[in-house]
Amino acid sequence: MTKGSRPLRVLVAGGGIAGQALAYWLTRGGHRVTVVERFPALRATGAQVDLRGQGIEAVKRMGLLDTVRAKLVDEAGVAFIDARGKARATIMANTSGQGRQTLTSEYEIMRGDLVRILNDATKDDTEYVFGTSVDGFEQDEHEVTAHFSDGSSGAFDLLVGADGQGSRIRQALLPKGYDPYWRLGIHMAYWFIPRIASDSTIRDTYMVPGGRQIMRRSHNPTETQVYFVLREESEEASAIHRAPVEAQQEFWAARFRDAGWQTERFIEGMRTSPFFYSQEVVQVRTDTWSKGRVVLAGDAAHCASPYSGMGISGGLVGAHVLAGEINRHPDDLPTALANYDSVLRPFVDHIQGGVNPRLLRLAMPRTRRAIDAFQAAASLACFLRVPDLVARLAKEDRGGDWRLPANPAPVSAG
Repeated sequence: MTKGSRPLRVLVAGGGIAGQALAYWLTRGGHRVTVVERFPALRATGAQVDLRGQGIEAVKRMGLLDTVRAKLVDEAGVAFIDARGKARATIMANTSGQGRQTLTSEYEIMRGDLVRILNDATKDDTEYVFGTSVDGFEQDEHEVTAHFSDGSSGAFDLLVGADGQGSRIRQALLPKGYDPYWRLGIHMAYWFIPRIASDSTIRDTYMVPGGRQIMRRSHNPTETQVYFVLREESEEASAIHRAPVEAQQEFWAARFRDAGWQTERFIEGMRTSPFFYSQEVVQVRTDTWSKGRVVLAGDAAHCASPYSGMGISGGLVGAHVLAGEINRHPDDLPTALANYDSVLRPFVDHIQGGVNPRLLRLAMPRTRRAIDAFQAAASLACFLRVPDLVARLAKEDRGGDWRLPANPAPVSAG
């Protein structure tokens, strides 16, 4: 902190990637941070995620890149396969250290492992409260009072909503009736099943008529991840993600039962999977990320969607920028939060703008003829090594030429 400044009392709602990364930098800036997480324990679950561009640099500045490397998933590339499981085209990961990442990043990691890494780096300096959520808040020019799900309340200098794509903090912050979601007309479900001998380190992508896609990837010797992706614009599809899990699973089974390949195995494994998640693919777009002493971070502020390739990286970068501005302006939060918006907004606009619905629709054809054409084009491109050359010769990754600001605080502090 600047000389003569007092430590801020910061409440972070949400103990995911962005919330913990923010706690990392704020505690090293000398502030008192409390993270409340509505789940009863650390939510170290989730599917495979990746780091790209500025997200890799953000982890490196935290001094955690070697720890992340030790937990990386071995995924060599992505194959587009036919109904017999035969690869029609394969795009390998770019491990040259130059250019940009391909469909598979050099830094693939399970979300749970990344959550645990961040928790290990913050738990000694941050107060974690599990099984609790922020049910409401009010604020004045001096402080914000948060009301918790256990009936208690607390006063803080700043409340950070890092509570994900469906953020309740954001809902309370924005005008009534404001819809922050930019919908892509795509839905996704994923779960884990037992791994079998034919499940390789290549991610399989299988296209099915009707705008459907199945992906299979394996992250350890015993487990395989299954993804069902559906291109559909209907009230039923949008509503299913709020239904009971049994209803969600029946929806996905009904939509894919005739898909072929290993679909029967995948649907059977869905019933007994230890992990299942269903979601609509959206972006979160708002004109402002803060109001008074309340600010949004991570997916709550600027979810870019899985198709951006920058969702996790965006959360890490946003936490880096927000913490930096707070640490530099602890006595002037309006300036800190205004700077957070102006510095980060160009980066967020770039990664969100990189998601092109037309290209996504091309990758999810509705007809067999369109699928055959896509696979033929991909096969020719791979034969000519076009994806490899494009990746290696690219001057920047998906985050563009935006540069990560100076470190929010010394890594050795705290």
